[in-house]
Amino acid sequence: MSSLKNVLNLQAGLGVLANIFLFFFYTFIILGHRTKPIDLISCQLTFIHIVMVLSGADIWLTDLFESLNFENDFKCKATFYISRVMRGLSICMTCLLSVFQAVTISPNTSWLAKFKYKLKKYMIYASLFIWSFNLLFIGNRIFYVGAFTNMSETNQMKVTKYCSLSPMTYIIRELILTVTISRDVFLVGVMLTTSAYMVIILFRHQRQCKHLHSISHMRASPEKRATQTILLLVVFFVVMYWVHFIISSTSVLLWTYNPGILTVQKFVMNVYPTITPLVQISSDNRVINMLKNLQSVCHHIFKKG
Repeated sequence: MSSLKNVLNLQAGLGVLANIFLFFFYTFIILGHRTKPIDLISCQLTFIHIVMVLSGADIWLTDLFESLNFENDFKCKATFYISRVMRGLSICMTCLLSVFQAVTISPNTSWLAKFKYKLKKYMIYASLFIWSFNLLFIGNRIFYVGAFTNMSETNQMKVTKYCSLSPMTYIIRELILTVTISRDVFLVGVMLTTSAYMVIILFRHQRQCKHLHSISHMRASPEKRATQTILLLVVFFVVMYWVHFIISSTSVLLWTYNPGILTVQKFVMNVYPTITPLVQISSDNRVINMLKNLQSVCHHIFKKG
């Protein structure tokens, strides 16, 4: 168990550092007024993943609440609420990223072309709606989360070492599960649809470039690289999301708690927010060029010294 927790902490550390680096990079780009609509979404996604990893690994919120001497019940509700909100925001923002990239690369003859010139405006409205929806949607669940007490072990299901879910009626449990599944299936469906649309566009573009004997130009296209990156992230997200969903849903339906399964569940949940910034860093030429410039500056400084 200790080895699993060490892996979880190592994963959290890597994910936090990579996301913080990317968050400051996008913030710098946005403040410098050289931003793209996609950058605004990516900036939010990196912030969400920072909080998501920290809350999911129990390495920041728990220490913070203990230092402030908060009651166990408040710590449980706050940690549960923040982690669930960030998880919902992650799937919504990933979906939004996929949709906006599909609009960005859509041909001028497509009906989506009319949205291209208002992407930033629509993105702001969509982001406000997504944040508001998730903050309110998860709110009702905190009433069923609290500090674990040995007096009612048979009625409560432990979700962490110190926190538990209170008993729910069959109707409430099924209602929460149905609404959550409906939201997630819809968003995953949108992601898969936009991904298929982007694959078709890329395939057509590649065929046209081969016909025009300009494959090298096609490979250098920033839009193509960005699209391939988002396609990779979407596919990876969908796989990791459903693995996590199956594990967590099974635990709730069986109403059982296993520390080992919980640790594996946290690891699976944090795989996507840990891998995402690494993929973005390695595929964004702006980040690569900045790192190369920093490397040359550092080399020049050390050479002088």
